[in-house]
Amino acid sequence: MNALVIIAGPTGIGKTETVLKLGEPLGGEVIGADSMQVYKRMDIGTAKPTPEERARVRHHMIDVVEPDALFNAAIFREMAEPIIQRLHASGKPVFVAGGTGLYIKVLSRGIFPCPEGDKEIRQRFKAEANTHGRHMLFDRLQAVDPVSAAKTHPNDTYRIIRALEVFELTGRPFSEHHNAHRFQETRYRTLKIGLTMDRAIVYEQIEQRVDRMLEQGLLDEVKGLLNNGFSPDLKSMQSIGYSHAVKFLQGRLSLDEMVHTLKRDTRRYAKRQLTWFKADPEMIWLEPDEIDDMRKRIDVFLESYPAS
Repeated sequence: MNALVIIAGPTGIGKTETVLKLGEPLGGEVIGADSMQVYKRMDIGTAKPTPEERARVRHHMIDVVEPDALFNAAIFREMAEPIIQRLHASGKPVFVAGGTGLYIKVLSRGIFPCPEGDKEIRQRFKAEANTHGRHMLFDRLQAVDPVSAAKTHPNDTYRIIRALEVFELTGRPFSEHHNAHRFQETRYRTLKIGLTMDRAIVYEQIEQRVDRMLEQGLLDEVKGLLNNGFSPDLKSMQSIGYSHAVKFLQGRLSLDEMVHTLKRDTRRYAKRQLTWFKADPEMIWLEPDEIDDMRKRIDVFLESYPAS
C-alpha cells in the first residue's frame, strides 16, 4: 500500500506552515483536507494557502468546485485518489494536511455505504426548518438518533437533515450505519501527526486570525459572492465566517456582535476538531515547533514505505 503523511489539527494552529517546512525539502505535494478550501471564490474566510505558499509546495484539492456545487467526503475521496496515485507513481511523498477529520478518515479508511440523497425529502426538511426553525429538526434528530445528535452542532442544518434523511430512507439511525462499517478499510499506510499546543494560545491565534481576515476584506468577499448570485442558504455560505458576514451585511448583527460571535464560534469549532482527532489512537501529538522530531519520524516512515 502507498504511504500518506497526515498533518492534522484544529483551525489556526499552523498546519499550512508546518506542512511547508516538512514537504518542501522532500519535494512533496499536499492534498488539502479542508471542506471549505475546495470552493472557488472563497479565499479569505477559508484561510487558503497563498500563491507564494503554493509555489513552495504544490497543493491539491483547493479551488475545485464553485460555492453552489454539491461536495462531500465521498466526492473528496473520488477526486483525491487519482492525484495520490499519480504522485506515488512519480515518486513524490504525499502529505495530507487539514482540519476536516471526516475527509481524512474517509480518504484513509474508506466510507460506509449509505443511501443517495432524496431531493424531495431534503426539500421537505428545509421547508420545515424555514417554517419552524432548525432547532425543531435538531430535537427530532435527538429523538431518533441521539448518538448522531451528540456529534452534531445544533446549527449544522446540513448534517442534521442528512441524518434525518438516512433515518427516513432506511429506518435505521445514521449512527448505526456508521458503527456497522467502522471505517475498517485500510487504504494506505499512514503516519498521522496531530498538531497541539496550549489551548489558550490556540484561541489567541484564532482571534488574531479573525482580525486579519476582516482586515484582508472578508466582508467584501462575502458581498461579492452575494452579488454574483450565490444564495446565503448554500451549504458553503452557512459555514463559519461566511454566515456571520451575511448576518452583518443583512443588518441582523452589528459589527461588534459579528466579530464576537465569529471568534466564539471559531473557538468552539477548534474544540470540536480537537475532540475528533483526539479520538484517533494512531495520532502522534507534537507541537508545531517540533519540526525536527516530525522530520525524523517522516524520514523513517518514508524509508519503510517508499513511493514507487
